Amino acid sequence: MEWIGRTGPALLAMMLAGTASVSAQVSLRTVVELAQRNSTAVRLAQADVDKAQAVLSESKDVYIPSLSFSTGIPAFPEVGFTGQPPSLYSFTVQSLVFSIPQKYYIDGARSGVRAATARLKDAKEQMALDASTAYIDLDTVNRELGASQAQEEYAAKLVEIEQQRAEAGVDSLHDLLEAKLTAAKVKLAHIHLEARAATLEKQLATLTGLPVGSISPDHASIPEIPGVSGSETPVTISGVDAARLIAASKQRLAKGDEATNYFPQLSFFAQYNRNTTVLNNVNFYFANPLPANNFFSGFSINIPLFDMGHRAKGHESDSEALRATIEAEEAQHQNDLQIAQLNASLRELDAQAEVAGLKQQIATDDLKTVQTELESGNGAGVAPGAPAQVSPKAGELARIDERQKYEDAQEAGLELDKARLGLLRALGHMQDWINEVKAK
Repeated sequence: MEWIGRTGPALLAMMLAGTASVSAQVSLRTVVELAQRNSTAVRLAQADVDKAQAVLSESKDVYIPSLSFSTGIPAFPEVGFTGQPPSLYSFTVQSLVFSIPQKYYIDGARSGVRAATARLKDAKEQMALDASTAYIDLDTVNRELGASQAQEEYAAKLVEIEQQRAEAGVDSLHDLLEAKLTAAKVKLAHIHLEARAATLEKQLATLTGLPVGSISPDHASIPEIPGVSGSETPVTISGVDAARLIAASKQRLAKGDEATNYFPQLSFFAQYNRNTTVLNNVNFYFANPLPANNFFSGFSINIPLFDMGHRAKGHESDSEALRATIEAEEAQHQNDLQIAQLNASLRELDAQAEVAGLKQQIATDDLKTVQTELESGNGAGVAPGAPAQVSPKAGELARIDERQKYEDAQEAGLELDKARLGLLRALGHMQDWINEVKAK
């Protein structure tokens, strides 16, 4: 169903929501997009981006004059001098004009936005990795299940053959028990694969929001995973970049808190009052009648002289900035260590995959030989010392072994693919993989 790979994720989710028991072939691209859209981590990261942008806007908007309106009507007639002219309502305009600390706060807020954006990118990349890994795993398990099903059929045939040979006195009871043990092992392996497939289906359903069992992997939609090496020059991953930007943001905020103790701040204000002589005797206290309109404006200069509270706040901000810097360094060290570990395991997994592939080829060749001898004999005749003719039992065992080697090769390839994807992520090339997925 190639058209599903091009269907919008939201439309696909609606289509599959009512068909929980029907498995549809869904492309890896669709699964990744749905997982990123449905991810709690991605949505939380998006909320952090929105919050960071609001903080930046708040830090800059203090320079934009704010206008407020207030009113107050006396509940009872006023008696005596109240200390300020009575008014019906007033308008107030105020704004920050000049502040060196505020510049640091704005710079810190900008770094905060970039950090939140990097965390969002990191969350999307991690979700793409999780979805891709689960999808490729399920695709591999499904192929192994097909091979395991064939193994069960061969094992059942093997038990039937041994049962007949034992009844005919050709083979012993031990041979029959060995055949039953082989069939039991094959059945156990098949049950294990079914349980693993069910777990992966549940995982994909949780990631994408689609019904359990509704996703059937489309192998053609999986791009070839590039062979990477830890010796390649890594690109700073989004998670580490976010940690560095958080440290930079806290450093600028700490600089702003420190500057508050040393630099003056200039503000502008203006106010209009609509005065009233209703319900008061204010004119009794003035040489001239109280004017109805009253307006005043000016600049306010705040010069810090001695403020232990702000000094303590500056020390607190310095400590937070130092902690964020150390955390950024630790994040980089952890990523470097992960690259080294993945690179070491990648070499081993690559060799294991090669060995498993060769074993599969040998098993396939052995099966062909056995099948040929079953069909036409071994060509040695019945002369004394000639090799015994191949029995049907040997044929079934060869078929079981060939399918097992196939499963082993698939499993080795899966582990290699997982390691390569993990190394792509650690090297900062995960977006390249996402682009490949979307291009399929």
